[in-house]
Amino acid sequence: MSGLVLDHLVKRYGGLTAVHDATLTIPHGRFVCLLGPSGCGKTTLLRMIAGLDDPSEGKILIDGEDITAKPAHQRDFGMVFQSLALFPHLTVGENIAYPLRIRGKSKDEQRAEAERLLKLVRLPGVADRPVSKLSGGQRQRIAIARALALSPRLFLLDEPLSALDAKLREAMQIELKQLQQTLGITTIVVTHDQREAMTMADLVVVMSAGRILQAAPPVEVYRRPANAFVADFIGMTNLLKGKIAAPGRIDVAGGTLSVTDPTPDGGEVILSVRPEEVSVRAVPDAPNLLPGTVTFLRDLGASVELRIDVAGQDIVAVATPQDRPAVKAGDAVHVRFPAEACVVLAS
Repeated sequence: MSGLVLDHLVKRYGGLTAVHDATLTIPHGRFVCLLGPSGCGKTTLLRMIAGLDDPSEGKILIDGEDITAKPAHQRDFGMVFQSLALFPHLTVGENIAYPLRIRGKSKDEQRAEAERLLKLVRLPGVADRPVSKLSGGQRQRIAIARALALSPRLFLLDEPLSALDAKLREAMQIELKQLQQTLGITTIVVTHDQREAMTMADLVVVMSAGRILQAAPPVEVYRRPANAFVADFIGMTNLLKGKIAAPGRIDVAGGTLSVTDPTPDGGEVILSVRPEEVSVRAVPDAPNLLPGTVTFLRDLGASVELRIDVAGQDIVAVATPQDRPAVKAGDAVHVRFPAEACVVLAS
């Protein structure tokens, strides 16, 4: 069996279960984001993978080898902590070379590898500089270089970009993804930032209350969420409570919508429709319309956001400036929910 396998992992702290029955397979070379709100168990799961916390139940395997009981320093994993944990009294080169020094590598080998890694993270020529003289983004790159010094077979990062300002954070997301693609190393990042996960990940693992709710490529998680929590947590969506009227037909917000998603035989469901899929029309000139009233409109430059009251539900629609509807707050309108954009979720 290749790659990393989490087999029914459970972590308890006294009477509290932080991780419930986590089962996941990560093939070699994937970039994975553990995504969820604070306290959902994602860092605990990462720490169990790293060997810093012992599972209460379950197993961790890599390439078929059971490493559940193997100490962290024997797992050959690289890890970047949220605090970065750089040594302030050492130079940049000494920080990067520290793992090599404790492994008994010669000074020449340490220096050569530090220089190679500095080029890899786009910071050549700073090996002799004090760490304290670096910017936040530069220190982040040094922490990454140090974690890669021993060519680990797994690269783990716990919210590594959270301390950076927004512009630098976005730049570092792209750089980290490009670095991972260059090295081809399996990488697991903990984040609570949906945009960060969508930017970097091949596989997004959404967690809540210690459980894995969905593990899928970013586009699938966004377009085909497993449940209402995932739909609401990933980006923005409209969630409408409805009831099955007939196969492919759902009564919702005082009207009936057609859907292409499979529908159960009966009962209540939730429809998830992304704002960019919703359109606002002054006249009823298309199918799948519900009447509403515009309550708010704002022009964000690259997009126009509208909020519409539909039978007491606040619906968000987003349009491009070119497709901006000729409406204003207070106007009665018709809101279109395309059948193919309506994702049917369990209530």
